Amino acid sequence: MAKLKLGPIADDKSVKVTVELPSSVHRDLVTYAEVLGRETGQPVSEPAKLIAPMIERFMATDRGFAKARRAPQMSAGHGPDTGRSA
Repeated sequence: MAKLKLGPIADDKSVKVTVELPSSVHRDLVTYAEVLGRETGQPVSEPAKLIAPMIERFMATDRGFAKARRAPQMSAGHGPDTGRSA
């Protein structure tokens, strides 16, 4: 069986966000939840609970995003933001 990028889903405090998914993405999410449940032995009762870990994993493995986060922040085109007042 192929190794999935997600493992068991941790129970964590959350912020409620409403999203609309294309039906094809929802079907794939449900299928992914079924496969993940079989692989981990922990059924996923709500496939929507996979969305946050998937986004988290996506951002953690996006090299461009990681590079942008490490780069010094520019404030209004005046060079790096050092957090000091002029």
